[in-house]
Amino acid sequence: MSNERLTIETNLRHAMERNEFYLAYQAKLALKTRAITGVEALLRWNNPYLGSVTPMQFIPIAEETGMIIPIGRWVLKTACAQNVAWQKQGLPPVCMAVNLSLRQLMDENLLEDIRTTLKATGMAPNLLELEITESMVMHNPTRLISLLTKIKEIGVRLAIDDFGTGYSSLAQIKNFPIDTLKVDRSFIRDIPQDSENKAITEAIINMGKTLSLIVVAEV
Repeated sequence: MSNERLTIETNLRHAMERNEFYLAYQAKLALKTRAITGVEALLRWNNPYLGSVTPMQFIPIAEETGMIIPIGRWVLKTACAQNVAWQKQGLPPVCMAVNLSLRQLMDENLLEDIRTTLKATGMAPNLLELEITESMVMHNPTRLISLLTKIKEIGVRLAIDDFGTGYSSLAQIKNFPIDTLKVDRSFIRDIPQDSENKAITEAIINMGKTLSLIVVAEV
């Protein structure tokens, strides 16, 4: 184990109790109206010793060690509570997107955690959107379809993130009870210069429309 990884893991174990995590919120805009239609909660970690640690550095370690379960629970509760707080301040209700990791999806307490969080914060289920990546969907499709269906029964929305980078097909995607497709930013970034990326993005948008899904482009 490298010294850097060991240092991150050691500090990560105490990050929650020391209140070192915080959430940044990224707005989602409607293309035509430019109105804010939702926000995405992004986990950030600022440690007194390490400074600002990027998600790329600490999320994989949190996954491997299982720390992502309590951290993810904190993210979910904090994001939902913030959404309700904004509404109490008079802001219009918007959808709050929260990322789920594969380890969280495999956790047997996930459904109960979602129900408990919604009840504790008082947030309407339809204002919560849980995001999973396309590669996670293909990890165990049969089990995940069952789990995602149960999440949908709670009233929560579902999104597939980084779409276009994995191996799922239209035939498989239509079997998942999802509401939103997020096109991976690697396709969006070079659209003006790259005709292939433009064609792929157009195909995903058209597919989304056919399946009555919301399509989000990451920039």
